[in-house]
Amino acid sequence: MGLSPMAARAACGCSSAALAFFGSRPLRRAGRRPAAAFAWGQSSPYGGCRSRLAHSLVDSVLDELRSRRRVRVSAKIGLQGTKELSDNKIDKRALQKGLLLEFQKDSQRSLLAVVERPDGKKNWMVTDQNGILSSIKPQQVTYVVPGVMNFDASRIDEFLEKAQDLLDPTVLECAWMELSEKDKSIMVEEFAEIVYGNKESLESYCAHFLLSRDIVYFVKVESRDCSMYQPRSPPQVEELLRRKRAKEEAEKELEEFVHLVKSAKALPMESKPPKSSWLLDEKVRQKIEALQAYAVDACDDEQRRLAGNILKAMGFTRTSSAALKLLINVGYFPAHVNLDLFKYDVRTMYTEEVLSAAEELLVGRPDSDMHIRKDLSTLKVYAIDVDEADELDDALSAIRLPDGRIKVWIHVADPTCMIKPRGIIDREAMHRGTSIFLPTATFPMFPERLAMNVMSLQQGKQCKSVSVSVTLHPDGSIAEYTLENSVIKPTYMLTYESATELLYMSLEEEEELRILQEASSICAQWRRSQGSIDTAMIEPRIKVSNPDDPEPNINLYVEDQANPAMQLVSEMMVLCGEAVAAFGADNNLPLPYRGHPQCNTAVSAFSHLPDGPARSFANISVLRAAEMDFQKPVPHGILGIPGYVQFTSPIRRYVDLLAHYQVKAFLRGDSPPYSAGDLEGMTFIASMHVKVARRLHSNSLRYWLLEYLRRQPKGRKYKALILKFVKDRMAVLLLVEVTTIVSRGKVGDEVSVAVDTAHPRDDILSIREVIEDTDDNEE
Repeated sequence: MGLSPMAARAACGCSSAALAFFGSRPLRRAGRRPAAAFAWGQSSPYGGCRSRLAHSLVDSVLDELRSRRRVRVSAKIGLQGTKELSDNKIDKRALQKGLLLEFQKDSQRSLLAVVERPDGKKNWMVTDQNGILSSIKPQQVTYVVPGVMNFDASRIDEFLEKAQDLLDPTVLECAWMELSEKDKSIMVEEFAEIVYGNKESLESYCAHFLLSRDIVYFVKVESRDCSMYQPRSPPQVEELLRRKRAKEEAEKELEEFVHLVKSAKALPMESKPPKSSWLLDEKVRQKIEALQAYAVDACDDEQRRLAGNILKAMGFTRTSSAALKLLINVGYFPAHVNLDLFKYDVRTMYTEEVLSAAEELLVGRPDSDMHIRKDLSTLKVYAIDVDEADELDDALSAIRLPDGRIKVWIHVADPTCMIKPRGIIDREAMHRGTSIFLPTATFPMFPERLAMNVMSLQQGKQCKSVSVSVTLHPDGSIAEYTLENSVIKPTYMLTYESATELLYMSLEEEEELRILQEASSICAQWRRSQGSIDTAMIEPRIKVSNPDDPEPNINLYVEDQANPAMQLVSEMMVLCGEAVAAFGADNNLPLPYRGHPQCNTAVSAFSHLPDGPARSFANISVLRAAEMDFQKPVPHGILGIPGYVQFTSPIRRYVDLLAHYQVKAFLRGDSPPYSAGDLEGMTFIASMHVKVARRLHSNSLRYWLLEYLRRQPKGRKYKALILKFVKDRMAVLLLVEVTTIVSRGKVGDEVSVAVDTAHPRDDILSIREVIEDTDDNEE
């Protein structure tokens, strides 16, 4: 077949890559490539074709073609032409057996098929290029190949092979260059005539294929009775080519990243690349962080799209659990990664600016309160806390006065002698709100070199503090109090367990500790007489060493809040808070006063329950929400005191630090740095972070408890305490606060249970009651 006259006149100036544009049907390539593999468009809207078709020739051909009555199928079979068979205009009468057509299989695929027979009133049965017989609707038909009748479905592959030789996408650019200057719309047959020199079946199909898949040069427009293709404007083409190149670059980057991920996934655990290596290259970091955000359900739309494409390319489902598993398998995350740290965007590191400011404080720490500090270093001072405590911010002293009354001191670390309100370190502390204590790590509110060293109380060293001294009436109420800056020298650093042992030993040389216990006892009695509610529970504590290992060591022990030493410390902390609230009220000092309304349910309503966790659980279940006031104290119904201010943990809690700022300023004779309104706003900010910290602690504790239970021998029995019944015999048990059906027992009774299933990552724990006929030794 020769070139069309118009093509022949222009071909002499066109690049070889675009010869097909001028009807060079014999153009073949040594290696044919499937149509889906063609790159649509070139890097420049003007770079693929060097010549111009003579406008007069284009015009004349278009006029000639449009003057004819053109049909896609021979008029001998009485079938409508392309005009009538345009997209979404196919009806039952337009189709008949033996037609070759293209139809939309799904949103991503179009297939060639041969019409076999009607299927009902509207649909047709067709055999597609894969040999599959299926029913299609007329609306699915995207093109009817003209000039074809009684086509054999077995020849579709042969037809497609011939079409591949003509499907050169570079012709689109050349055609666009010529047609865009005249802003000419064109039909498929017209395009075939211009490009291939005729509009026969194969050429028309190839013209349709090129135009319908093109996303750069032509846009489909609907006229009254047919579909036309309009050349886009040069600015549109340039923008679309830019987007296309960006997409191709992104696809290449994705392919390279997937290869990198697969390589890392195949490595043994000890040889996997460190996490830091994934963050060196900006493009790799962007993709790994998208997977991370996807794994914790905290991604934006772009991260969701990117992570979804990565998971799809890896052959995984697009789920957060799949993303997490992939990140663990490549070594980016350890097996027991705490996803909450990423989900809640927890500050685990400090900026260089904050660390630099902290170092400056370590070099020079002038104490503006030194001239008003009272020397209390001769007192015996007990600091009692959990054994893993890193920030020690309170300690206790006590003596018996000549009149028999008890005087106690609650010494509190004084970080405000180093930091100032509204400074860089103060702002950082406010936005953290609290130190975060997890089984695997501690994230302090202040930089570690401050919080765990110079700010903390240290055994045997002179330490700056704020001391709250309280003299008690014999009934446990406050007789008098003072607040003053002081210097102390802690004598003992005790754990709750070692302090309890000393109390039981009742050593004569530790008389001050016995006085403290007596003071806590009469204070507790006084508060009970004022309506306080017991909320002491038994809680698990866990310490995990080497948490990044696949099987880290888990140390589990129980914290009984009824422990004598723990009760002693708790009472002294309450006493301190009551005294500070009284100090604020007496001096009209704005402070973060914390209160709690009395419960609607009388305490006596649960008197039938055994004393301990069961009754405490019932009391907690009816508590009302806490209240805050920043001008005057509000009654604290749970503690049974007229007012309360958190004051004893200024290194760990920002609200306590605010109270210190206010009190310290008053003691110096200065105006308080914050108004009531300031305190309210700052407390609100800090409290949001405190809520997150509590959730982190609770979730992490439960995770490691379930991991501990998962490792235990199958069928191992545990003692659990019935806390309440939910429905019928469905009971809440004090094990890891789970529910199961128990056959007997009442609230407060113990039952034996066994763990059936424990999945920490999915937060699943299933237990069952174990009925025993004999008294076995159980854990």
